[in-house]
Amino acid sequence: MMRTLHIGLRVTDLGHSLTFYQAIGYQVVGTVPRTPIGRLTMLKLPDDEFVAIELVHDAEPVERGTGLSHLVVKVESMAGTLDALASKGIVPVGPGHEREDGLVTKVVTDPDGRRIELVQWPPGHADGMTAADCPDQDGDPHE
Repeated sequence: MMRTLHIGLRVTDLGHSLTFYQAIGYQVVGTVPRTPIGRLTMLKLPDDEFVAIELVHDAEPVERGTGLSHLVVKVESMAGTLDALASKGIVPVGPGHEREDGLVTKVVTDPDGRRIELVQWPPGHADGMTAADCPDQDGDPHE
């Protein structure tokens, strides 16, 4: 079986990044202090069994490119999450999106400027995206 294990994100200031990701709800699973690519800090969300993000910190500042569009985090209550983030000085960077069926999205940015999309699924929705969420389900990405 194949599956994505986690994503590694280079960070400029490990302390600021840890504060940000912990405010969203991530927990530190462990660290690897010295590797050829820097110090590694493994993070997971409370209900996840496995690490989802690896913060990679070295002495070089991060130059944000355009290759990573955004990360997406499912939240149970958008209002509760936004209140908790606001108490830590983290606010959405735009109006977000809200549908009549209950889907709500908002975007915040991490200390290195990466977009983190917060998603509150409608009641009864699966925990993640499926083919039913994609308007073009024929499998041809070139149309």
